Amino acid sequence: MKNTSSTLTLTLITALLTTTAAHAHVVLPAGGANVGSPYDAAFRVGHACKDAKATTAIEVELPKAFQFREAVARSGWKLSTPTAGSQGGTVRWEAESAATALLGSEKTAFVVRGVLPAKAQALHFPVHQICDTGRADWAQIPTSANATEKLEFPAARLEVLPDNVAAVDVRDAWVRAAVPGQSGTGAFVTLQAPQGAKLVAVKSAAAGVVEIHEMKLENDVMKMRAIPALDLPAGEPVKLAPGGLHLMMMDLKQPITAGQTLSFTLTLEDANGKRRERQIEVPVRAGAAAAGGEHGAHQHH
Repeated sequence: MKNTSSTLTLTLITALLTTTAAHAHVVLPAGGANVGSPYDAAFRVGHACKDAKATTAIEVELPKAFQFREAVARSGWKLSTPTAGSQGGTVRWEAESAATALLGSEKTAFVVRGVLPAKAQALHFPVHQICDTGRADWAQIPTSANATEKLEFPAARLEVLPDNVAAVDVRDAWVRAAVPGQSGTGAFVTLQAPQGAKLVAVKSAAAGVVEIHEMKLENDVMKMRAIPALDLPAGEPVKLAPGGLHLMMMDLKQPITAGQTLSFTLTLEDANGKRRERQIEVPVRAGAAAAGGEHGAHQHH
């Protein structure tokens, strides 16, 4: 029998290593997860400590609101964990020899499985990275005193979302400005669903209809057509951009001019068929101006 949880974890780890390699911190996948759900916390380690050649141990402090189930063992590493069912506790992996340590040029994820709390909140997981030389304690947690500061060693953060809010990371969203009298325009965004999902509907008060479109070459002619849903594989960013996948806004209800911000509702469907929504605010930009790599959408629960 196929182990769905293990398959999802492997898919997520692969996506993490290929899409977030430039990130310096020990992090969890962006996009959050829903209250009360089973959750595979995959902590991505992409580098050794400063001036070190290898990571020799990883220690994760679990918040008390996180119910521990198990941690994924690693060949050549000793693993110590709390008792299954514990609320909180510490998980530690330690390389048995220099030969099995994680080299600075290698990237991997250390996975802890558990169940999320029934209340929506932000959970912080301090991670201690021990290396052949020195250590890095990714353990800083935001407080009212440091809320305006950029933390140098932030703890890994997970946004636990209400049950009706879709778990998805939204980046680089923008709408192309329309000229007066134009009946339609395009909207573009990069979406990443940490546990996998399908985008099945999009709505905006600025348009009578918003459809998911793809561009396809047929008989040497590029054609645009609507598709009923867009797959978002676990942990993989899916880019909607000019000339490819995009959102088509039709029957515009107002002028769409640069500098405006438009509201959208994204509806996602998970593997069990449950639908959830995510509200986002998206800036309007002139011509083909892209978002410049910055987060071009504000997400709302």
